[in-house]
Amino acid sequence: MTPSSGRPMSWVLLAAALGLATTSMLAAPLEAEGGATEIVFASGPDGTGTVQRLVDAFNETNRGAIHVTWRQMDRDNNAHRRQLAKELASGTGGIDLIASDVIWTAEFAKKRWVEDLTRRFYEAYDRDSFLAPALGSATYRLRIWGVPWYTDAGLLFYRKDKLAKSGFTAPPATWEELARMARKVMQDTGTRYGFVFQGAEYEGGAANAAEFIWSAGGELMTSAVTVTGAVLPGMTETDSVVVGSEAAARGLDIARKLVAEKVSPAAVASFREGEALDAFVAGDSVFLRSWPYVYASLRQAGFTHEQFGVAPLPAASAGGRSASCLGGWNLVINASSSKSERDAAWKLIRYLAAPAQQKRQAREAGLLPILRALYDDPDLVKEVPVIGLGKKVLTSQLHARPISPFYSEMSAKIARAFNQTLKGELTGAEAARVLDKELREIVRRNR
Repeated sequence: MTPSSGRPMSWVLLAAALGLATTSMLAAPLEAEGGATEIVFASGPDGTGTVQRLVDAFNETNRGAIHVTWRQMDRDNNAHRRQLAKELASGTGGIDLIASDVIWTAEFAKKRWVEDLTRRFYEAYDRDSFLAPALGSATYRLRIWGVPWYTDAGLLFYRKDKLAKSGFTAPPATWEELARMARKVMQDTGTRYGFVFQGAEYEGGAANAAEFIWSAGGELMTSAVTVTGAVLPGMTETDSVVVGSEAAARGLDIARKLVAEKVSPAAVASFREGEALDAFVAGDSVFLRSWPYVYASLRQAGFTHEQFGVAPLPAASAGGRSASCLGGWNLVINASSSKSERDAAWKLIRYLAAPAQQKRQAREAGLLPILRALYDDPDLVKEVPVIGLGKKVLTSQLHARPISPFYSEMSAKIARAFNQTLKGELTGAEAARVLDKELREIVRRNR
């Protein structure tokens, strides 16, 4: 699967009644006149085969009523979005159920490409059963446009065995500690790189840039929705760009320093998730920044729990706060699909978001579930330890990228400035000033 807001939350068990209702609903196939309702479900590639297995199981359960065809989209996030936007803008129902990156919600909702699921959602779910950040990513202007499928958070993977050989018993808490530990391990073991991450000009680069900025206490943008009028309520949106700060500049300089001091390779400016993971799997890097799915990838590659560990990303200074980028994918319905297709797509959503399927995704693909109760499931946490860390990160260290219908424009600017910083073409202060100007212009132009 293709991966891609520090808000505290309480952790409560999912009500047994919800589980019983979901089980009952899933067991009763929809009636279909004249044969099964055919729908297409589009999502990014899945190297684990989990999505196809889930679709096959759903088709078997709903034989004669609904048949789902799974369509794999482009692995590149930006190309994936462009492909979806082209098809949705045409107003056709070629794709009925869509796995949407959390950053696309506002754009798709504002353009009315996807169905408003607010009513369906509240008739079927208790919103408190979902992780608040995940559900928030499916919300725009106080309406719910999707149901979370799985969530993501930027994490630090590290070679536990190599750290131990150099006398380190715990992962780094700050970026400076990471650099010091990486240099020692590189010297002791001959490991080629200290730390690899995603610095190419694409959405992953924007996510990494945001994490460096947040870890230093900076922000990209703040947004607010205000309800106005008592008789005929309306809404106003306020977007404030705040990236031109000393804290943001400091965060960008931290990233540049890692490259300048050869803790990270210069090639990291061209790295995406695949290149960074390949370097780590090959034993060429001590540390890796990536998403939770990497846990399953490493286990499949033969790594043992004694060889690698997972930790929160470092903070900018001792006592500082780690910052992790909210990622993940939501399930949204094409507003142009027929009613029968939309109803069938909703049933597939109910299936994919149910506890049994969420557990299966976690076990088989290493994906973080979107139901709170599963983070307190001792068997699941034992089988997939990254879930235990996920709970810590999701409760205190998570940040969301700007929730904006024109975020795609912003993302390109953020990724570009970050890439130029890594290459030494801009200082952190220069990049922050450029970004502040460019993002303000995007907000002004789209008002």
